[in-house]
Formats: sequence, structure tokens, C-alpha cells
Amino acid sequence: MSTDRKIGVLLWSIALPGFGQLRNGKYVKGIVFIILEFIINWKANLNQIILESFHGEIESAIALADYQWLLFYPCVYMFAIWDAYSDAGPPHSPFSYLPFVLAAYIGTLGVIYAPTLKILGVLWGPVWLPLFFLFVGVVIGLVFRKLLLKRQMSHL
Repeated sequence: MSTDRKIGVLLWSIALPGFGQLRNGKYVKGIVFIILEFIINWKANLNQIILESFHGEIESAIALADYQWLLFYPCVYMFAIWDAYSDAGPPHSPFSYLPFVLAAYIGTLGVIYAPTLKILGVLWGPVWLPLFFLFVGVVIGLVFRKLLLKRQMSHL
């Protein structure tokens, strides 16, 4: 499969978990991810949280969030993206999962600290802080992957 196809699958999965799996012909898996997305989204009040956050109503978004459900979102989201990307075919490169895994872990930390953590004196809330942490996780994962690949190459 071409790199262009893998990127397309990746982008569809970012748009909605499960779409990448459907694009890959993994219909059962895709439907399961879509159902999980809808359940977590609904139970966590995610759409309302997103609306409030985009309107700058961070305190309202924090009050609306059901953190017991929201904590699931980064891991399910990033796993669905990684799964679709990895199922899209070769080339499979070593440690390609690291940016996805670290984004999920660190994005979850963003959810945990969303109600209280201020950065530069600003309370970022349950949308912006986890997104920021997610991107930090991707960058850390890419750095770790590069270091591990370099180490692996030096041992050959």
C-alpha cells in the first residue's frame, strides 16, 4: 500500500475513530470504534465541552465534563488511529507505535490535570490541555523512536 493511502487512512481515523478501519475494509473493528467513540463522547459530554471551549467558556467546559468517561478518550482515540495506520499496510517501521502510545498516555495526563493546571497563568480546560499534551506525546514518541532506531542501527 502506498504512503499516500496510509496518510489518507490516518487522516480519516483522526476525523472519527473507526473511519480508518472502514477505509481498510476492517468493518467490524471500524463499527466497534465508531460505537465506542459515540458512547464515550456522549457519556463524557464531549461535544458540549468542545463547544464551550471554542467559545472560551473553560470553567463551563470543566463543569460539564464527566472525567470518568473523558479519561477513556485519548487512549481509544490514539489506539484507533494507530490501528488504522498500521493496518493500512507496509512499510512497517520499527517502533512506529511509540508516538501513538505516548500521545495516548500523555493526553490522558492532560485530561487528569485539565480542571486545575494552568500554563502561563491560563486554565486550558478539558479540550485544549489534553490536545496540547497529546501533541507533546507525539513529539516525545518521535524523539524516542529516533533514538531507539539510532541505537538499533549502531548495534548492527
